[in-house]
Order: sequence, then structure tokens, then C-alpha cells
Amino acid sequence: MINSWKERYSQKIKSAIDALKYVKSGDRIFIGSGCAEPTLLLKSFSEVLKKLSEIEVFHTISPQKTLYIDEKYSEKFRHNVFFVTPNFRKIVIQGKADYTPVFPSEIPNLFKYGRIKLDVALIQLTPPDEHGFMSFGVSVDVVKSAAENAKLLIAEINPQMPRTMGDSFIHADRVDIMVENDAPLEELIFPDPDDVAIRIARNLAKLIEHGATLHMGIGTVINALPQFLKNKKDLGIHSEMISDPIIELVKQKIVTNQMKSIHRGKIVASLAIGTKKLYEFLDNNPMVEMHPTEYVNDINIIGNNEKMVSINPGIEIDLTGQAYTDSLRHYLFSGIGSQLDFMRGTARSKGGKVILILPSLTLDGKRSRIVPKLEGRYGAFVSRRDLHYVVTEYGIAYLHGKNIRERAMELIHIAHPDHRKELLSFAKKVNLVFLDQILPPRGGMIYPEKYETTHTFKDNKKIFFRPVKPTDERMFQDLLYSLPDEEIYFRFFGPQKSLSHKKIQHLVNIDYDKDMVIVGIVFDEKENETMVAEARFESIPNSDIADFAIAVHYEWQNIGIGYFLLRYLIKIAKQRGIKGFRLDVMGNNKKMRKLVQKCRLPVKYQKSNGDYEIYIFFEEKRKNKFDKKNKN
Repeated sequence: MINSWKERYSQKIKSAIDALKYVKSGDRIFIGSGCAEPTLLLKSFSEVLKKLSEIEVFHTISPQKTLYIDEKYSEKFRHNVFFVTPNFRKIVIQGKADYTPVFPSEIPNLFKYGRIKLDVALIQLTPPDEHGFMSFGVSVDVVKSAAENAKLLIAEINPQMPRTMGDSFIHADRVDIMVENDAPLEELIFPDPDDVAIRIARNLAKLIEHGATLHMGIGTVINALPQFLKNKKDLGIHSEMISDPIIELVKQKIVTNQMKSIHRGKIVASLAIGTKKLYEFLDNNPMVEMHPTEYVNDINIIGNNEKMVSINPGIEIDLTGQAYTDSLRHYLFSGIGSQLDFMRGTARSKGGKVILILPSLTLDGKRSRIVPKLEGRYGAFVSRRDLHYVVTEYGIAYLHGKNIRERAMELIHIAHPDHRKELLSFAKKVNLVFLDQILPPRGGMIYPEKYETTHTFKDNKKIFFRPVKPTDERMFQDLLYSLPDEEIYFRFFGPQKSLSHKKIQHLVNIDYDKDMVIVGIVFDEKENETMVAEARFESIPNSDIADFAIAVHYEWQNIGIGYFLLRYLIKIAKQRGIKGFRLDVMGNNKKMRKLVQKCRLPVKYQKSNGDYEIYIFFEEKRKNKFDKKNKN
């Protein structure tokens, strides 16, 4: 009696043609998801089509170009998709197939409570183990619910399907008909990431902390991401979908899952799409658990992961932060998918980050994906309150908690440079920004990421240094307002009653080709930024000398920041062919004169009315003291 299930199993085995004979006209059929679609059964459909009509077929993610999608079978089949994959996009737009917009986490209940009645489910499983349990393999998502609720369950049994762990099993006794097929699973191979995808991935990696748990899906940006995560530690995965990049992340011990709040030590997913290499990685791997979508996408489960990072592809976003992700105007592009579940769940996470990624331009390179406003009323299901960050190849915009003016400026400055003027003009027209708001000169449109660096000072104080951004205006004001009156006087050669937008915006909108401003940023435990230092050089026309100025927050003085910034800007200036710096220094500004002496480079002092005009020349270390009689 122990092995009685084996006898019943053998009696259920039929050919694909014979199995499909149980399908009747008018049936509602569910097809297994992703790369677990039952390929032999689907290929055999053409043999039984003549006797069938009015079949409704339900799909979730269907990457294959299947025969029965062909228009000539439209009188036999009516397709109903929960996600609009490329092979269905055309016929959905043409109205020759249906699209049901619903969150994946809600689909199982539609099956369970009969809102969508399933007559037949066609799925793919592993062979049974010694206890009679068969794994759903790479696709548990909504397939498990469909299998449990369909009146007739027909399973294609494939020994090449990886046996995955987790809530991923069904007993052989629960399957009505078996079709054996030993065949490789379908593979989905993405093209190599282009330059835009690589630059987006590089920016994206900056937002991922040690110990973060990632929801990241698939695509060229995700494929490019691992190379920029090599310095990260103990990342985790909790994602509806996983693909090949996780293999390298696990191999390099970047993903260990050891810091996860729940399912510690485990990658949790519901669907895997990729190559044979991925399927081999998943087979009998106890590090990976596959669970149904209603669990993986549950916003409470997602939110229980601390430092959850949800990475979501976008199609178009307007200047206020609302976005298209499933459609473009009235054209359906993909579907609701798991994005909103993960966005809302991640928003509940302690330290969670909701990120939208998108290229700055459309595929034809003609239109900006950051637009003045979204046209029409279709598909903008990502509201202004859902997003924390937006990432393009030109940078990162932080939106959460920002007002509309700040959001508009953040997004304008990560848009493609060719479209920033147009976006700013619209923003002024509708009063989203200051009417006198300026853009950087053309040479300031491309942020020079190569000058980013981190330095640790005494007492283990770590500061991130980077070029100034136009969106730093508020932080720059805070830094200057933090300075004692005397230092404000030294910085501007006179008292300043106001450090207004009108004054400050010219200090943060610079031409990176000619000038450079490096700011020092520190982060608190919640990753809030504070600017603690600023140093700049500005080229003097028709000269190989540049003006230099510096300011350091009074609480961060006397640890070496000023000296570091002076040396760092000298290094950048020398790369530009600049031969020296000129500093206007008030006579009683002893700190600045001490800094100049410390740099140990040839220095020339010119004293006038008690103040100094100091020149630092970028040559070898001086052997003699220059202008000894003037420097005192």
C-alpha cells in the first residue's frame, strides 16, 4: 500500500494527443507560466483544434511564440492574459485578445473562489520523488493555485525541470493525466547590456546598502547590475521573479541572505526565467525557496524584510513623479505585474527604497521618457506618493518627501540634456519651479561621476565627495548658514544678510568643463544627507590660473577636510591644464593662510590694504620659502 501511488501514476500516463482529447469546446484553460509552459502539450494543440471551438485560454507570463496564438485560430481560441508579453502585445492592442488587469497576488483567489472558473490546467512538473511529490520547478507563481482549482489537471512530466524547494510541491495523486516529455526547458536570453543599461546599473548600485534585500526582476539593467555590487555584503533576494544574475551574486558571496529579516539564508521567489545555467543552479538547491505569488507578493511579507529595495522598470514619468509602467497612453505594454505590490510592501519596510529605473530616451532616441505631463488617463498606476527614487543613465532623483518644485528639478536634471531646456520651460509655464530658475551651461549637463570618491578622516569620520549638482541648492544654503558670521565674511569678502535662491543657484549650476565644485556629504543612520564642505575652482578667462574658494562646516573643521579638498581640486585642475590657483584671502583669515602653507607647493603672496592675493603654483615641492617677507 505504501507504493500504491506508483500504480495509479502509471495508469494516468497518456500521449499528448490523447490527453488533450479530454478538452471540450467551451472550456476555460489555464496554461503554465514562463519557461515552464508545457511545450509538448501546446505543440499538440493543432491536432485537436478541428473538434474544438470557443476555448478561452488564460496566460500569465508567456514568452513563447506558440502556434495557437496565430490569427487563423482566432475562431477557436480567445486568449485572456494577465500580463501582456511581447508575443501577445499586438493582438491585445488590436482587440483580438483580452487583458485582465489584476495584481498577480490576487489571481489565486480569483481561481479559488470561482471568479474565474478553470475547467482545465495544462502545466509542467518534475517527476515524482520517492514519496510521490512533484515540484512545480521554475514556476510556482499562480500555477500552484490553478492546479489546485482546475476541474481537470493535465501535467507534462519533464525530468529536465529543476526540482525547487519551498512551497513548490503537489502529489501525484492530485494530477489527473500525465504526459511524459524529456526536453530542455525554454530559455530566455537577454542581449548584452548597452551603454545606457550599464550606466543605469552603475547609478542603481549606489542605492543598495550592505544587508539589503532585493526585488529586481529581469532585463538588461539587472543583467548589468552584478558588476557594480562587488563591494556589497550580505544582500538578500525576495523577488517575484529571478534570473541568471543571481548565480554570479551567490557565487561571489554578495548574496548570502544572512541579513534577511525573514527566510534568513534563503532566496525567495515564485518564478524563474533564464538559461539552462539558472535551471541547473536551482535544481535541489536548498538556498532557494519557491513560493506561490500570493505569499511572495504579500505586502505584509515584503514589508517584514528590513532594507527592502524594490527595483521597477518604467516607461514614462512626468515632472511631478507619476509614472506609466504598464502602458503608454492607451497602448498596453506589459501589465500591472508585481510592481505595485512590491512598491507598497517596500514602503512599509524599515529602511525600504522604492526605485523606478528607465532610460532617458525612447528606443528611437527622439522622445524624452521624462515628460512635462502624462497624456491621457491610461495606466498611470504609479502615483506621486509611490516612488522614492528615479534612476536614469544621467543620475538619481530622490522624490520621497520632496515638494513639487523639488521633484521637478530633481527629474529635469536626470533627463537627457537635449530635453532639459524644454522641461524647464514647461515647469516655469505652469509654476512648478522658480520663474528665474536657470540650467547649467551646456558643459554642465553631463555630471562627471568619475570625480566621486570617499575618504576617511581621523576618528573614523567618513565623507563622500562628489561634484556639486544643481539640486544641491538647499543643502548648499544649509552649509553656508551653518558657518559663523566671521567665516561667511571671509567666504564672500563681506557680510551676507541673505543667501537666497537667486544667489545660490549660480553657485550650484556650473560648467563642469571649465570649473569644478566638490562637495562633502555625510549620511546619518537613515541615509539622510548633510553637506559639510564645499570647495571650488573657477577658470579665469584667457589664463591658466583659476580662482579657488572653500567652506567647511564648523562642526567638521580641524580634521583635515580643507587640506584634502585643496589637494583633490589641484589634481583635477592639473588634468584640465590649469597651472595654479588664485585665492583672495582677508588679512585676518589665518586658517586659509595656514592651509596654503600646508600644501607645500610654490606660493606667491601679494599684499594689499591688509588683505592677500595668494597664488599657488602646481609644480614640484618647493625647496625654498617664497616671499618670506610677505607671507606674515
